[in-house]
Parts: sequence; C-alpha cells; structure tokens
Amino acid sequence: MPSVLSLLRTSALALALVAPTAAMAESGFDPNSSVVLPADQLVYVNLNPAIAMAAAHGDRAVGAHGSFGRFPPEFITPFHTHSGAYHAIVLQGVMTNPFEGEEAPPEMPAGSYWYVPAQAVHATACVSKEPCQFYFYSDSGFDFTPVE
Repeated sequence: MPSVLSLLRTSALALALVAPTAAMAESGFDPNSSVVLPADQLVYVNLNPAIAMAAAHGDRAVGAHGSFGRFPPEFITPFHTHSGAYHAIVLQGVMTNPFEGEEAPPEMPAGSYWYVPAQAVHATACVSKEPCQFYFYSDSGFDFTPVE
C-alpha cells in the first residue's frame, strides 16, 4: 500500500503538470497531441551563471509554460518578485522558498510542492550539497524583479 507521502508527491506532481487546457492552447501546447520528452532531450539555457531552465511546453518569456529549472548546490537567489504566480515541485536536492520576513522556511526534499502568488517577495534556494532540479508551471511569462 502506498504511503501518504508517496500519494501526496504523486498528487502534487499531477497538479503541477495538469494546467488549464485554455492556457495550454494559448501557449502552443496541443492537449489533443501526445508529448514525450525524455530528460536527456531537455535543452537547458543559462539565465545567469547559476540558474538554468529548459522548456517542457509553452514559451517561458511570453505566456503559459511548464519549465524545468536547475540550481547549483548551496545557492540562493536574491529576494525578488514575479508578475505572475507559479506552482513548483522539487525533483532533486533540497530547496527552500523563503518569503519576505520568514526566518525558518521549511526544507523541501524531492517530491515537495510550493506556490508563489504574483508579486510575492521571496527567494528560492538549493540548500543541499547536491544540485537541485525543479519543475514549475505558470499561466504567464516568467520575469524576475529583484527587491532592493
């Protein structure tokens, strides 16, 4: 019998992977066509020396998309905001996602889920000694606005 944690991980992954079909259609994703994208065929693009992203579907710059991300070990972004909300799941490593004023954000091992509302001030970190990988979905284009 599957454990509760196993069921929660599966449910979180399904939630992040299943987005509204209207948003998917707008991003060029055809919900009536099958897609298979093996991990070794993901094309990662460095956004800076520490952060790399690969598209699963959609265009990360302009609309609804599903993307994979990679952070190096023991890395944290500066506090920042995004104009759109997003959902994310940790695939490898241990991450945190501290929100402004949060002193002890929970550690999230593989299978963990987090959500960031639009304009929420937060940082995102890989706190493990191994690199972190995650998957995220957003109904809007990805942007990153540092908070001063």
